Amino acid sequence: MSATQQPSSCQGSHFAGICSRRQLLQGGLGAGLSLSIPFWQQRSRLQAGVSPSRPYKQCILLWMNGGPSHLDTFDPKPGTREGGPFRSIKTRIPGVEISEHLPRVAEQAHQMAILRSMTSKEGNHDRGQYLMHTGYIPAGSFRHPSLGAWVSHERTDVALDLPHFVSINGPSIGAGFLGVEHQPYTVLDPKNGMNNVAYPKDLNASRFSRRQEAFAFLQGQFQQQTQLPAVASQNKVYQQATSLMHSPLVSAFDLEEETSQMRAKYGEHDFGRGCLMARRLIESGVPFVEVMLDGWDTHYDNFAAIEHLLGLLDPAMSTLLEDLDQRDLLDDTLVIWMGEFGRTPRISANDGRDHYPAAWSAVLAGGGVRAGQAYGATDEIGAKVVRDAVTVPNFFATVATLLGMDPDKEVYSPQGRPIRISDSGTPIHSLIA
Repeated sequence: MSATQQPSSCQGSHFAGICSRRQLLQGGLGAGLSLSIPFWQQRSRLQAGVSPSRPYKQCILLWMNGGPSHLDTFDPKPGTREGGPFRSIKTRIPGVEISEHLPRVAEQAHQMAILRSMTSKEGNHDRGQYLMHTGYIPAGSFRHPSLGAWVSHERTDVALDLPHFVSINGPSIGAGFLGVEHQPYTVLDPKNGMNNVAYPKDLNASRFSRRQEAFAFLQGQFQQQTQLPAVASQNKVYQQATSLMHSPLVSAFDLEEETSQMRAKYGEHDFGRGCLMARRLIESGVPFVEVMLDGWDTHYDNFAAIEHLLGLLDPAMSTLLEDLDQRDLLDDTLVIWMGEFGRTPRISANDGRDHYPAAWSAVLAGGGVRAGQAYGATDEIGAKVVRDAVTVPNFFATVATLLGMDPDKEVYSPQGRPIRISDSGTPIHSLIA
């Protein structure tokens, strides 16, 4: 999705939420930055300072915005009226087949656990997007933290200059009560990297330092007078932005440092570039990266739309898994593929599929997943779960466990309300190596 595109019109307004970090970073820092430290030197420096026994892993969420059809992706039903025109192909998991339009992903299937028994009750885009980012159903004006915000909160590393939660190709669900410092930094166009991180042409380091001092003085007075928590939060974000604009690690956002061959392998489109940027950010120590692929709301002309989308997904997702594995990053990086729900087995008069939360698919890979399996099953037409149903609370408890977080951990909101990482879910141990 380009910088000028927006999520589909019937999709949720939650993605247009508060992006305080992005606003502060992009609103006040100028443009462009010339860097001289090679990316691999930066990675080595980071690795040298990280304990090999660190309890937490990193995460890449491949978010399929709009709700992808399970029948046309990871749970095909060829030869049935509901299955549509796509054939299925074998994968590197014995006996498991997926859509013919995912041949390169099929070659990486041994790295995956394909969950074919996801189920929920939220068939509205807003509510489904919120649920599958937070693990909770919407509750009035209260905002739960998203998974990315939880990871940012649990993995806070003051030595890391980069944002701890990055959302590529569109905004994600935010941090809720965890605070603006855990909001996602949004990259709308990965081709352009990170903008507005250099001094304006009429400003040098000395003048910038004096402005910082003046700003700190005024902020200090204002905080003393008001005692508002929001002022302290703003100061944190400002400090993070200042550290970022002076950090050599900002080059992780620059895809021009990659070879043309590598960029082509991921795909010269926004989703491919987003996946490549995600790998670079993970390599630099960012705990959580989300990459959006929009357009899955296929009420009309489902099969043409899905074929196009799978043409984007296949090279990007397969190369991401292969690349992470070759760089010895996959064991410590959980990759999640999912959307907010599935699509109906019934094909409409418009050659489309409608919203369907009762039975759908998700994929987990790397990061301690017990890979090489298809977990759960739907019936012969993909209409209902018939084995090993995966509820959203159990899914989130499993993901939290894979990431080294306690799914039962509680954090209190400013109103004194205890909120768990998982809404009373239980980890599915068959999915954990």
